[in-house]
Amino acid sequence: MIRQRTLKSLVSATGVGLHGGRKVNLVLRPAAPDTGIVFRRVDLDPPVELACDPYAVVDTRMCSGLQCGGAKVGTVEHLMSALSGLGIDNLHVDVDAPEIPILDGSAAPFVFLLQSAGIEEQKAPKRFLRVTKPVEYVEDDKWVRLEPYDGFRLSFAIQFDHPAIDRTGTEVTIDFAEHAYVRDVARARTFGFMQEVEYLRDNGLAQGGSLDNAIVMDEYRVLNGDGLRYADEFVKHKVLDAIGDLYLCGHPLLAAYSAHKAGHALNNQILRVLLEDESAWEIVTFEKPGGAPPDLARLWELQPAA
Repeated sequence: MIRQRTLKSLVSATGVGLHGGRKVNLVLRPAAPDTGIVFRRVDLDPPVELACDPYAVVDTRMCSGLQCGGAKVGTVEHLMSALSGLGIDNLHVDVDAPEIPILDGSAAPFVFLLQSAGIEEQKAPKRFLRVTKPVEYVEDDKWVRLEPYDGFRLSFAIQFDHPAIDRTGTEVTIDFAEHAYVRDVARARTFGFMQEVEYLRDNGLAQGGSLDNAIVMDEYRVLNGDGLRYADEFVKHKVLDAIGDLYLCGHPLLAAYSAHKAGHALNNQILRVLLEDESAWEIVTFEKPGGAPPDLARLWELQPAA
């Protein structure tokens, strides 16, 4: 049986919020089967819980943010990506600020935290959302699509017309029957442009951005002294984001995702298109040995519980 997973113990971290620029304390706590990923604003009185739900996503300006009443938690996508990549189904996420800390701008620090706490399988079958027919969302020259697939595969293409990006790979396909999340995706950092910084900060964004938590470019080149972590780090970060955005549906997907020039907004829209067509998806479990598709079984071998 492919089982649900949580952490063996709690783990904490402190960092800065990318957009607000303030100190953020984060605590990740184990949760019971079928809890899902639940964010909790512990700085509010009383604390407010925000469950993962595509319809709770209210802010997609350079991040994915959840809202419940007047409470918000932004920049959830990198943590959600790490949780998806390591197969964590159930977790309480306590945070004392309106966004998750950015740490180094990738999912790798979250992977480290989760692995440090230890991953524990639970006595309940993992519930997958399987796409049963193609769905698509198009906006001008941008598009995103989900199609049936026995596993999880993501194909992404970016187009920025910037020399530093154009010199790298701008298209990538990650199939988790062949690739490992920790090795091939998790270390890809978010990126931005110096010429946009003043505009972003005037609009309350990127207050905490720096060379320590993003790839930063001027008009011609990457300014980070250590260069890129992957030859195609820019497009791989888009895949990293998409994995986190898609996990906000509350279940791991069995699907092929493909996108061109998409971002947080389109990733959220394709989930809404999918969920609103009940003929396009189903919830499945794999409780008998050998019942899972071969590619899916290999995915979980690549990311074993500690």
